[in-house]
Amino acid sequence: MTDDTSTTTTVADASVRVEHVPTGLLIGGTWRPASGGATFDVHDPSTGAVLASVADATPEDGIAALDAASAAQEAWAATAPRERSDVLRRAFDLAREHTEDLAALMTLEMGKPLAESRGEVTYGTEFLRWFSEEAVRIRGDYRTNPEGTGRGIVLKRPVGPVYAITPWNFPLAMATRKIGPALAAGCTVVIKPADLTPLTTLFLAELFRRAGLPDGVLNVVPSSDAKALSAPVIADRRLRKLTFTGSTPVGSALLKQAADNVLKTSMELGGNAPLLVFDDADLDRAVDAAMLAKFRNVGEACTAANRFFVQEGIADDFTAALTRRVEALRIGRGSEDGTDIGPLIDGRAVDKAAGLVDDAVARGARLVTGGQRVDREGTFYAPTVLDDVQPGSEILSTEIFGPVVSITRFATEEEGIRLANDTEYGLVAYAFTTDLARGQRLAERLETGMLGLNTGVVSNAAFPFGGVKASGLGREGSHEGLEEYLETVYVLTPDPFAG
Repeated sequence: MTDDTSTTTTVADASVRVEHVPTGLLIGGTWRPASGGATFDVHDPSTGAVLASVADATPEDGIAALDAASAAQEAWAATAPRERSDVLRRAFDLAREHTEDLAALMTLEMGKPLAESRGEVTYGTEFLRWFSEEAVRIRGDYRTNPEGTGRGIVLKRPVGPVYAITPWNFPLAMATRKIGPALAAGCTVVIKPADLTPLTTLFLAELFRRAGLPDGVLNVVPSSDAKALSAPVIADRRLRKLTFTGSTPVGSALLKQAADNVLKTSMELGGNAPLLVFDDADLDRAVDAAMLAKFRNVGEACTAANRFFVQEGIADDFTAALTRRVEALRIGRGSEDGTDIGPLIDGRAVDKAAGLVDDAVARGARLVTGGQRVDREGTFYAPTVLDDVQPGSEILSTEIFGPVVSITRFATEEEGIRLANDTEYGLVAYAFTTDLARGQRLAERLETGMLGLNTGVVSNAAFPFGGVKASGLGREGSHEGLEEYLETVYVLTPDPFAG
């Protein structure tokens, strides 16, 4: 790295010093400035301070990155699966060695408590280890055709260069969930990290370089204008795969662009997760899990419980117990010891949370605790509990992305399922019951791609992550995640025993 494309970021209050975090573009194995020389600032949401100035990629830079990925594609696809596996494993080991560095970066640029950032390193790097193991297990098939006249061979090959667009809320995990399977499959990658949190991805890319990843296989192009950067890349016929994590409106627009070249796509889009608590639930377990499902990552997660539906017989006890836990949460900078709730990502996020709470109260909801901005430097909103949220409230149809609990009471299982399914989204749902038969019914009737049954966290590299309806297409993680980067080829040969 050269002086004009790297910076030194000191994280004294996180007890970590991260040196020489790259701030340029990674194209063809070289860190370099943007073609126009422009940069954009990355801010600490807890103070507003500038952390670093990062190269601002232009559309020309995006095409240069695709040039590099296309040039490297054939050789990387031909690389032995074991070699691809070894690179991913070395990247995993390096990332784990740099846990404190990565955690400090995420806490600085995104705001989450340092303990949660360390947890993201554990979770996010697991995709590198998982797909290092899957790289050598790409499966095919061989069988006789039904007529007995030939033999069919089914093989898998990498789809080709990939364009990956990642969000700001899980800067490490969202990158590894896409880079890991792509590299394992034999695909090269151009990745555009969110402009709010690019530093983690840039540092991860440097770790891949140190792990021996060949030049051009992974290219990183942060930009303050995602639309301008992405349009020519997606329109280029050399690109064969688009993967995106973000809002449904943006995902829908990207799908329309991808249709012109019939790109293979993976879309992990918005969520509006229901959390159902039935009368027979274990109250303590339900409250513990609900705290995780709601307040992990300051509520800024697509998997966050958005709508709490609590059966009438347990509603008072559940609300009281949950409120006690919420009122005990400590607000502060993510780097401060004991912080439970850090800042929201920016002022717009605070405005959104405040607006949703105000609308719900105006429509008849009862404000139990919280419900206000925090009077301190940074973009903080108080952990909040709303009870008796009424139909028609915006909070029931809008992804909150903040530390706000929205409780609606229901009478019967049928009503609870109807309320849970009353959304265009279907990423994840949570349900708490000790009735095994009810749990089986919920698994079959809830319109969701994932279900946490008596648990508040479902994400795991070994299992398929993704949703139904407006929550997206495709899956990340598990062996299904690898299939997203492969295409199927069928070969028929004559019967080898025929005369």
